[in-house]
Amino acid sequence: MAHINESGVKRINEICDKYANEKTPLMMILSDIQNEYGYIPLEVQQIVSQKTGISVAEIYGVVTFYSFFSLEPKGKYVIGCCLGTACYVKGAQQIIDKFSEILKVQPGQTTEDGLFTIDALRCIGACGIAPAVTINGKVYPKMTVDAVASVVKEYLEKEGK
Repeated sequence: MAHINESGVKRINEICDKYANEKTPLMMILSDIQNEYGYIPLEVQQIVSQKTGISVAEIYGVVTFYSFFSLEPKGKYVIGCCLGTACYVKGAQQIIDKFSEILKVQPGQTTEDGLFTIDALRCIGACGIAPAVTINGKVYPKMTVDAVASVVKEYLEKEGK
């Protein structure tokens, strides 16, 4: 989406127009853009600012505050590793480290092939099944370091790799 084309600008303006009558439209606008494009780069924030009159600083603050939003494109498979207290004390840090080792990226980064992004999450509300990992909404309960390689393999096989 870098260097947005004319149809992209038009679509972003349509999304902004959709919420023109809302008292506080920013979260809805950003959510729709994130869902449609997968991330919200500065260029898009500037378009939203021009359309809504909300400052780029405020928009950037919202985008960087909420973990749902991203400034960079995410992979096809987003691996969310919960690092909340219950997960952490049951070995979540070692699990995220293993994903990083296998995929050769750090939390917050995406693999070169665009398949995987690793996200370090705060509590996801799955304390009873800690440590928990999610991949595109699918929950892997009571994850272990030993299971990480097979989970990665499962997704690579889906891609024919």
